[in-house]
Amino acid sequence: MGNLRSSGPEGVNQKERAMDALLEERVDNVGLMPMDAEQLRDYGHQMVDFIADYYNSIESFPVLSQVQPGYLHKLIPDSAPNHPESLQNVLDGEAKILPGVTHWQSPNYFAYYPSNSSVAGFLGEMLSAGLNIVGFSWITSPAATELEMIVLDWLGKMLKLPEHFLSTGQGGGVIQGTASEAVLVVLLAARDKALRKVGKNALEKLVVYASDQTHASLPKACQIAGIHPENCRILKTDSSTNYSISPDLLTEAILHDLGVGLIPLFLCATVGTTSSTAVDPLLELGKISKSNEMWFHVDAAYAGSACICPEYRQYLNGVEETDSFNMNAHKWFLTNFDCSALWVKASEANMVMDYKDWQIPLGRRFRSLKLWMVLRLYGLENLQCYIRNHIQLAEHFEALVAQDPRFEGSVSCPYVGDCGLCSSVVFFGNRIRYTFKTCGQVVTPRIFSLVCFRLLPHHNNEDDGNKLNHDLLDAVNTTGKIFISHTVLSGKYILRFAVGAPLTEERHVNAAWKLLQEEASTLLAGDPVE
Repeated sequence: MGNLRSSGPEGVNQKERAMDALLEERVDNVGLMPMDAEQLRDYGHQMVDFIADYYNSIESFPVLSQVQPGYLHKLIPDSAPNHPESLQNVLDGEAKILPGVTHWQSPNYFAYYPSNSSVAGFLGEMLSAGLNIVGFSWITSPAATELEMIVLDWLGKMLKLPEHFLSTGQGGGVIQGTASEAVLVVLLAARDKALRKVGKNALEKLVVYASDQTHASLPKACQIAGIHPENCRILKTDSSTNYSISPDLLTEAILHDLGVGLIPLFLCATVGTTSSTAVDPLLELGKISKSNEMWFHVDAAYAGSACICPEYRQYLNGVEETDSFNMNAHKWFLTNFDCSALWVKASEANMVMDYKDWQIPLGRRFRSLKLWMVLRLYGLENLQCYIRNHIQLAEHFEALVAQDPRFEGSVSCPYVGDCGLCSSVVFFGNRIRYTFKTCGQVVTPRIFSLVCFRLLPHHNNEDDGNKLNHDLLDAVNTTGKIFISHTVLSGKYILRFAVGAPLTEERHVNAAWKLLQEEASTLLAGDPVE
């Protein structure tokens, strides 16, 4: 004890060691503290190591989880522990969790659309969780509100959005959780704006317009907003317009509704539909919306990211005619889920912004930190290269499909102008896309990094190969080597190959195609010729 009282350096060191020992003993007795900086440092290092090891070994896991429903209930106790467990025991228990995970970040993930994570996005997520603010109003954390305004202005400028979508103009941006939340928010705004004009009893007369390729979140939003189901106009699309909305069909529907005393309220267009990345003609639709005093919203959840590249910005031509615009940075923009950017044309002019009034919930996370990290740590040029690389990989897969006559996919017309064999010539901005009859087999044109294709059945197949392609999808997904998804276009079961995972390289695309060919050979060998 005398040494501890010593005023010399050795005594100080002994005292520090004794205090450290007492602290360690106290921590061991009580387990994990609610918040302790040194425990956070220690446990945080262990967790980062665990996640880094996961990414190093991610290709060893089946991409699509192979477990059966209810598997986890058999492996985990039916009640929480009474006493704390060590972090190592918890991490060891992840061996029970990981078999039930579908690995969205796997380089062999080609289903749906991507949901990117990145080092920068992860760091922003860590910082957001560490600060853990609830930024529903400016005063609750001024930096959270102002940084969100700034990064959405940055992103808006990268997309070359019109000035009225920026905070320096008449409107501004807000980060929603998903595109589903975004479309609900703007539909509610459109509804209230209309009802203030025509009277609150006119709700039953309000009509919403979209195509049959519009995301399923819109009908949900209509239901929540009180739009009568019979007033949701789902306009049919087909291959003649590459599954984009026909302005003539929209005009016809609006004129009919006006003739029976209904009120056109809202049009939702899409840049890069979920099924096939169809692009609706924004400029023409915008003029129709404006002439009928409708709110015009654009969902570019997936394809919006590509439009930071000058060669793809043309697909946003006409965005100046819209009232709101949405893209998901958490899809293809290296920003961890969730981060859905929504811009609106006009907002109420206040001294400060309170984002609680721009969303459904009251509370909100400091999500702008993720986008802030991504934009600063990667920069515009690297983000453009990232997008272009995926599109090039999709072009490579498209070429592989075109070389195998057993498959039907998207190809480029070998002729300049109308060769006389094409069933239609469709213009997208300054670019021409064709739908073929005899000069090539095409499902639907590839525009971004999604390739739609199908295995051709034997002649006189009773369901036009739908079961055959369903079986091919099941066969490749069951292997666990890749994961792809499907859609239905014009009654045909279509396979979708979406390139967009951060770790995907050409070798993964080649391996996926080899697997598809092998499983196709097996299926065709067992499919009797009729």
